[in-house]
Amino acid sequence: MNAKANPFETDLDKNAANHAPLTPLGFIERTAAVYPRRLAVVHGARRYTWQETYARCRRLASALARRGIGTGDAVAVMLANTPEMYESHFGVPMAGGVLLALNTRLDAQAIAFMLEHGRAKVLITDREFSPTIKAAMARLKVKPLLIDVDDAEYAGAGERLGGKTYEALLEEGDPAYDWKPPLDEWNAISLNYTSGTTGDPKGVVYHHRGAYLNAVCNIVTWGMPHHAVYLWTLPMFHCNGWCFPWTMAANAGTNVCLRRVEAEKIYQLIKAHKVTHYCGAPIVHSTLISAPDELKRGIKHKVSGMVAAAAPPAAMIEGMEKMGFDITHVYGLTEVYGPATVCAKHEEWGALDVAERTRLNGRQGVRYLMEEGLAVMDPETMQPVPADGETMGEIMFRGNITMKGYLKNPSASQKAFAGGWFHSGDLAVKYPDGYVKIKDRSKDVIISGGENISSIEVEDVLYRHPAVVAAAVVAMPDAKWGETPCAFVELKKDSATTEKEIIEFCRSHMAKFKAPRAVVFGEVPKTSTGKIQKFILREKAKSAAAIDS
Repeated sequence: MNAKANPFETDLDKNAANHAPLTPLGFIERTAAVYPRRLAVVHGARRYTWQETYARCRRLASALARRGIGTGDAVAVMLANTPEMYESHFGVPMAGGVLLALNTRLDAQAIAFMLEHGRAKVLITDREFSPTIKAAMARLKVKPLLIDVDDAEYAGAGERLGGKTYEALLEEGDPAYDWKPPLDEWNAISLNYTSGTTGDPKGVVYHHRGAYLNAVCNIVTWGMPHHAVYLWTLPMFHCNGWCFPWTMAANAGTNVCLRRVEAEKIYQLIKAHKVTHYCGAPIVHSTLISAPDELKRGIKHKVSGMVAAAAPPAAMIEGMEKMGFDITHVYGLTEVYGPATVCAKHEEWGALDVAERTRLNGRQGVRYLMEEGLAVMDPETMQPVPADGETMGEIMFRGNITMKGYLKNPSASQKAFAGGWFHSGDLAVKYPDGYVKIKDRSKDVIISGGENISSIEVEDVLYRHPAVVAAAVVAMPDAKWGETPCAFVELKKDSATTEKEIIEFCRSHMAKFKAPRAVVFGEVPKTSTGKIQKFILREKAKSAAAIDS
């Protein structure tokens, strides 16, 4: 039987008049043409309009192209949140290159691996990170061309490693460089490496299509007004700043740069520039909550914050609300361009008491508009779990804002995409209203005497303690129970408590068997993006258990 002919086919192929590859690079071209004199970037005493920023991006692209950078060539950057980092998100792909934004907190060994694995031909680096880069370069047989960034906001003594500065490089470039969009929107735009806590980091490849869609989706999801003022509390090296470098070009807003996350500086910039939006991990928000009251005074406009984590503590959400900040909770991973779900708020939630609003807003929510699929499934059967708020399964994604795959690692890519879904590794439940809530990472569930204990549930209670600023719970080996919860607790400045008090506090707020059996006080190790490094704590818990036995 012949298939029915589609009467709406015109017998014409896609052509330049009716089809163009999706790329976020066009956002800055349009904004520079429409709003040439609007302020685009602020950093210390530096100010650039959109016209000036676009010209600097084109200069960078031109200078890189003259050095042979083209399609498939990686350009690495080891930069803080500065104008140079922002410009790299446009200039590198305008030359056809792939942007490799390096995590500035990593050691030389990890940086060397990424440079070699990604085959970076050029490395643009801030003087602050010269010791790490110098040590990383010593490990490489094939070394990239080094370009130094001198930032007036950095007062340290880091040395120049290359023969040319970034500004000198731009002087070589053409501000009217005639860059071209990619021939295929599936082409790589950037390369981001996972943390690599259980082996070598995996290189996550983003394409122009996904970057375009998530950049626009950020505006829609957050309801960002035109010309927003965005403070860079989130590192641009982290999932390309959740695609917000491209978002802010589409928004024709203002980027307020920030080298280091410090409460005093953040509050200063919010007041000075009337910052409307910022993003960050829970620790960033906890830092703002814990700041002295005098820093918080004087903010008379609405400030919207986006928080992303597997499970932001309820106390953090409640604390930000009490400060008057409007917090939106999102969730995602490197493999899905940063945020890919949002706890979409409902108007009627405003009539609920703060505890119930906090509970509802603490869920990971529903899929981003530009992500086609979100499910909680049994990873063995690939069947959805009941939407009962109790049955756990694995969160899975599919759609346009999911990575191309892992660079040079087909086995890992195939495993991640098994069954036609991206497997997140996060265990969650689904509620009757369709919202999902993460209960734990699959590797973080504590099995004590045959009972499953969610480390996140215990952490949520710990964060309610008035003396606690950061907390993490991991499994500690136990001869009788197999595993028991071990809490690592970081206290607020000038606060004090005891192990016994912490344990009793937990026992009074949850089932007693879930409460930690041991509490370790001290600074909780975190990544540069504020994520707690549980792999370090697991080793500490194992060592402590071995000593006790």
